[in-house]
Amino acid sequence: MKKRTDQELTIREPLVEGIDYTVENGNWVFTKEYHLKRGYCCKSECRHCPWGFKKPLK
Repeated sequence: MKKRTDQELTIREPLVEGIDYTVENGNWVFTKEYHLKRGYCCKSECRHCPWGFKKPLK
């Protein structure tokens, strides 16, 4: 199954506040639903990461 790029996701499907993201202190916070729709982990330790990625401690 081919994964869409972030650019393709933006072009094809406009993001919807409250479904794909929320705004907290002026920052967009992507939801679990958005991450699942995107289809992969970006390894940025997102708050709502459905894959539970955490960077290893040094």
